[in-house]
Amino acid sequence: MTTKLPDNLQLIRWPAAHVLAFTTNRLPAKKPIVSSTHFPLIKNVDGIETFQSQFDYFNLGDHVGDSPNTVIRNRNSLIVHLPALTKIQWLKQVHGNDVVIVDEHKDSPITADAVITRNQHIALAIMTADCLPILLSNENGDEVAAIHAGWRPLAANIISNTLTKMNTENKHIYAWLGPCISQTHFEVGSEVKSAFCSISSELSCFFIVNSANKFQADLAGLASYFLKKAGVVCITHDQACTFAESAKYYSYRRENRTGRMASVICLKP
Repeated sequence: MTTKLPDNLQLIRWPAAHVLAFTTNRLPAKKPIVSSTHFPLIKNVDGIETFQSQFDYFNLGDHVGDSPNTVIRNRNSLIVHLPALTKIQWLKQVHGNDVVIVDEHKDSPITADAVITRNQHIALAIMTADCLPILLSNENGDEVAAIHAGWRPLAANIISNTLTKMNTENKHIYAWLGPCISQTHFEVGSEVKSAFCSISSELSCFFIVNSANKFQADLAGLASYFLKKAGVVCITHDQACTFAESAKYYSYRRENRTGRMASVICLKP
């Protein structure tokens, strides 16, 4: 495991001992020379310099149309930042509410939107490009989980389903909420608000009506509500907006055809 992370990885300062977590962005491992023809930069509609390719330099999604060899190389480059003999368990995320417990690493992606492990040699990865990544561990650092929290999984109780399958009391769980699309940029229809308000009328406060008579939804706010209601006390949130920060993050809402970041968590000796 390396001691210094490259530009495309951000270490998460995890409060529990024996837990390692980091999240990626769309940047190359090293900042390119702007004048290089191999790393062309363009200005987007906001006048911000961004990369020309819709996948750029560090796409981890194998389902978005990028070169399979490039994705494999990018995924393999993460291994050096993990404890020895640790393998990453990837998921096929389907915006559902299934949670799997992984005792042994599987080479093929597992179809689920949340995953739990207590195996020191398995790292869990959640891919996102606007949806909210949630990483969990217990205080003892012997159990970790990762959740793909788009609005559909959240409305289908993905957080509750995950916590129920963990061995730890909820009050002893740490939660980290990663970069996602902010409320300012996440416009949804009335059906999305209705899906949450049918769970509890208290959730209406996470939706702001806009001039188009649609709603701006607060994904991180909704997730925090469900975590707190379940008794999770220690919650931290990386408040970066994937939509607004186009030079750093992939955003499906902004670009449609685009790459994926990953949030990774594992146990360590």
